Amino acid sequence: MKNLLRFTGCLLLPLLVGGVSGYFTVNAVHSWYPQLNKPFFNPPNYLFGPVWTMLYLLMGVSFYLVLKQPPSAARKKAVIVFVVQLVLNFCWSLIFFNFHLLSAALAEILVMWLMILWMIVSFYPISKAASLLQLPYLAWVSFAGALNAAIFYLN
Repeated sequence: MKNLLRFTGCLLLPLLVGGVSGYFTVNAVHSWYPQLNKPFFNPPNYLFGPVWTMLYLLMGVSFYLVLKQPPSAARKKAVIVFVVQLVLNFCWSLIFFNFHLLSAALAEILVMWLMILWMIVSFYPISKAASLLQLPYLAWVSFAGALNAAIFYLN
């Protein structure tokens, strides 16, 4: 039962962060974002929700795989890196969609990308599976960074 509660909590944490972020940005997604000039590779809006939901679920599974390992300095560091990247993930949406700060969002997503990479590296010695489950997240944030850069350039 304890493991089920921990697993559920690990899944809910990133989903909650994503949900709250979505709540605060949904108006801009439907009002401000459509007015922007976007590159040819901008995906349709309906794709973002399912992709982010899957990525948040993978984050939760990875976090659980790390937390179920015995306490250690490496695990503590990995947990801190996980939390920091999750905070950066939340902040990017606000910076981009709420404050319309395209250049600041680009700078922030670069820092977030580095933190995701650090998370992958930090997870690897603790749980290879947890580390590898974050590769789609890194790939998507790489794409999102390129999209952010293109939108900044075009606007």
